[in-house]
Amino acid sequence: MSRLIADKYKEWEAKCNERFNTLKANEEELNRIFIDIYGLQDELTPEVEDKDVTVRKADLTREIKSLISYMIGLVMGRYSLDVEGLAYAGGEWDDSKYVTYKPDDDGIVPIYDTAIGMEDGMTARLIKLIKHIYGEDTYRQNIDFIADALGKKQNEASEETLNRYLNDEFYADHLKIYQKRPIYWLFTSGKKGGFKCLIYMHRYNEDTLARINAKYFLPESTTLKNELEEVVAKIESAEGRERVALEKERVKLAGAYNEAVEYGQVLDYMANKYINIDLDDGVKVNYAKFQDIEIVTDSGTKVKKNLLEVIK
Repeated sequence: MSRLIADKYKEWEAKCNERFNTLKANEEELNRIFIDIYGLQDELTPEVEDKDVTVRKADLTREIKSLISYMIGLVMGRYSLDVEGLAYAGGEWDDSKYVTYKPDDDGIVPIYDTAIGMEDGMTARLIKLIKHIYGEDTYRQNIDFIADALGKKQNEASEETLNRYLNDEFYADHLKIYQKRPIYWLFTSGKKGGFKCLIYMHRYNEDTLARINAKYFLPESTTLKNELEEVVAKIESAEGRERVALEKERVKLAGAYNEAVEYGQVLDYMANKYINIDLDDGVKVNYAKFQDIEIVTDSGTKVKKNLLEVIK
């Protein structure tokens, strides 16, 4: 059955605001009674500001971001369309909980700069999930509604808006929600965007780094290298504005590739250590195992690198 996210949001907004307005009215009536009892009419007013009411109002951008976080949970296997609450948060994995939608097979999903054409990436996974849940024929209305809520830019496709959010904002929002104790961990080579992938902490095991390296990092770094070589070849015969644009692209790709090469050496070094984590130790202790790693690179340079996004 096809459904529109906008209609569902309107229903949620209406319910939220009735409950909100009802509670606000109750608090203001209690304030009036208190003021009358103690004769404080000249000192206090009964009105309550929206920000001081304990039940929050509906907020479109916040709710869409929550929807995206939930869908990422479906992709990772934290949630399921077939069971209420948490489907998996450690322990023994149960395939029978995932009938309507099958999550990622290892809880490792790359995030690409480009939204289109990367079928194993998070953006493509979420697009497929939106179609699966809400229907193919309402997909365009739904993805446009999501993109508008996220702050779609002029001349930007809605899919690109979603991809930009996943690249630039999602993890910061995730850290805020989980008070800097994230359940999804962002493996990233750095600010130049050479490599990014998201994992679900509760599905981590001693082979996870090796899988990231072999299944995702090596193919992506090879793609980067090939793209860089193609741009360099085009520059040789280009002129004018085209050459300037290609040179700009070359600098960007070279930065991302060089960053990825250094990151890959650290990733490979750590993958060979088969590191375990203990969920009982908490996020902070386990997260630190993948930070501030010192190695000597192939060129003989000593570097210190973080495998995970730095939590500030």
